[in-house]
Amino acid sequence: MKERKNNGSTRRGSTGGGAGGSAVRSRAVGGGAKTPGAVVVEAKKSPGAIPDVQGKQDTRNVAIDRVGVKDVTYPIRLTIPESARIPGGPSEQSTVAKINMYVSLPHYQKGTHMSRFLEVLNEHDMAITPGDIAGIAGKIRERLAAAEAHFFASFTYFIRKLAPMTQQPGLMDYQVSFECTSGPEGDDLILGVKAPATSLCPCSKEISRYGAHNQRCLIEAKVRFKGMLWIEDLAKILEGAASTEVFAVLKRPDEKYVTEAAFDNPKFVEDIVRDLALALERDERITWYSINSENFESIHSHNAYAEIEKWKGRPAKRR
Repeated sequence: MKERKNNGSTRRGSTGGGAGGSAVRSRAVGGGAKTPGAVVVEAKKSPGAIPDVQGKQDTRNVAIDRVGVKDVTYPIRLTIPESARIPGGPSEQSTVAKINMYVSLPHYQKGTHMSRFLEVLNEHDMAITPGDIAGIAGKIRERLAAAEAHFFASFTYFIRKLAPMTQQPGLMDYQVSFECTSGPEGDDLILGVKAPATSLCPCSKEISRYGAHNQRCLIEAKVRFKGMLWIEDLAKILEGAASTEVFAVLKRPDEKYVTEAAFDNPKFVEDIVRDLALALERDERITWYSINSENFESIHSHNAYAEIEKWKGRPAKRR
């Protein structure tokens, strides 16, 4: 699956208030602290009109960062890169996303219009694609006359992987997310991928006469990027930072291979995030990253965790 970051700006628009598409007018904010140029959009009253409670004025002078709808279940369709396709197989993958949509709410407005989020989303009545996301966020911002709109979608994505020795095929599941903020300066898109992998403890290997404790870990990267970036590309970078990969199907020769590969490449959780950071620094498409790894310790009652966040081209934090 690929995605292109959209740097185009969206235009702020006004909305109609109330039910039945009644005409609108705007007036300067009255009461409480006034904001220069701020307006409240409210419906003209007409006989039999349904009251627009959300569009009323609020006098508490408290703005809300994000308000909207959460955990909307909706289909999403993604392109599979040619290198990851089964010969003669489909070129797309369909899955189900959990979607959150929010807008910022000014201090003078009582509430947002929740139904309009779903109206915008359901204009894509079969499924959304990653290429639709920036447009949806911009349309929400315009439809609700908001300063900012936020769109978040998370879903399970499957990648076909071959076992390292026998080449047995199997589907690996990855947790993927898209976050998009639409504001006056344009659209800000973040791709996130979580990949399972294996970590083997260097200390355990060093102090033991034989063997070493190892476990699954979950490595996550959220990235801002330029150009095209496939989910498969980012997942591969994540897996390359671990002691070794995990696979859906393993026969005995494969199990021998991954066991020895992990033993030959021991890593603390600190090693994983540092090696991942170096790999992302080398990728010219990546402009910012927030990464972490959680190791599900096999001989402890706790997990190990590490994280790094960095804008590329800026000095790293020194502690």
